[in-house]
Amino acid sequence: MNRVVRCLLPLLMLAGCTVPDKHTDTAGDAGLGAQAADGEHMVSINSADAPPLPPRPQTDQWPDVDLEGNRIFVSCDVDYAGGGDGQALEALSRPDIEQVLSACQERGLLRVRYQGKITGVFVEAMWRITQVADALAISRRVLDLDSSGGQVEAAIRVGDQIGASGWTIWVREGSVCHSACVFVLAAGDNRLLAGKVGIHRMMRISSKATSRAELNDELQQVYGKVKDYLQRNGVAVGVADLMMTVPNRSLRLLTSEELRQYGLDGTNAVQDDLERIRQMRKCGADFVRRKDAFLVSFDQRCKNGRNDLEALTSCGQGLKERFGFPDATCPDESPLAEIDNGHGELVPPAATPEPEAEGGDEARTADADAAPAAPQAGTAAAEPAADKGKDKAASGARRQ
Repeated sequence: MNRVVRCLLPLLMLAGCTVPDKHTDTAGDAGLGAQAADGEHMVSINSADAPPLPPRPQTDQWPDVDLEGNRIFVSCDVDYAGGGDGQALEALSRPDIEQVLSACQERGLLRVRYQGKITGVFVEAMWRITQVADALAISRRVLDLDSSGGQVEAAIRVGDQIGASGWTIWVREGSVCHSACVFVLAAGDNRLLAGKVGIHRMMRISSKATSRAELNDELQQVYGKVKDYLQRNGVAVGVADLMMTVPNRSLRLLTSEELRQYGLDGTNAVQDDLERIRQMRKCGADFVRRKDAFLVSFDQRCKNGRNDLEALTSCGQGLKERFGFPDATCPDESPLAEIDNGHGELVPPAATPEPEAEGGDEARTADADAAPAAPQAGTAAAEPAADKGKDKAASGARRQ
């Protein structure tokens, strides 16, 4: 199987990447400076009790940041089974990040593998990596995420950064996205899921509550921000309501059907609207109508439960001609454009998680940071061999 086919259909390609606006600090940054008291549980930080983050650097001399045990790798390829996780990012200084990311400049594709907690460290790391990627014009970006949870405020802050800078988020086989990580997942232009996604209640740090009513009042303030965040990322606010029903020390794994219903799997609906508006302006209404029709037909005729990539690609290539693609006016926006152009640096497919029963001890997974390479409960072992990784990476197509 040739590399273009093995890397999957361009329909899974990153959503159109946009350059973020100049970064500005927002309210609540102080709360991101505190480490989660128990990172396996979703926590909300009282900003008044947390040390402030260092000021955002105004020059290229970025201050040192302790990774606090979190692990970051950078690769210029999405084929982790063949090429591994990439080069470890040992420090977050600008020269260190530039040295690692420069290898990806020619290809224009960046995959960041993050294993760790959702805290201020992650916020800072993603901001710095995005700044360097912008400077190097690396527009195709994949966040390969494995996190058991962390801080709500940090997740929302980094999610807004991610949403403004064109990232696809990938939870691959053997990885997890639990707790506050789900808010990060919500922000991706596209979400590719093969690992397990789970939710539960948040725990309020430094709470002054002495009754259920007082605790509920505190949490409602946070949940109001959470629901607003989910809405602006095209995710059903029912996710937040469901979280309220699951004890903090338990875990509710979401089924593949629930992930689709809540808007956490596949294309970000809000980003999709923005892309349609952009393509309408650039390519015209007829182009958008034909592309929509192609995608619907592809789902019905080509996917239809099939996982064989050669068959999917062959079907899609034949189908596109019926809808007038590649389009003479907008060839780069046409379906399967990357294959037409001889590229093929595509996000690999993600297997659809099997439905899971509600949590408890059997549904819980080990802390992702404590043993990041170990198999998670209820999931397959993480990339034990290249052949297995390729086989698993070949299952389940997601259209953009």
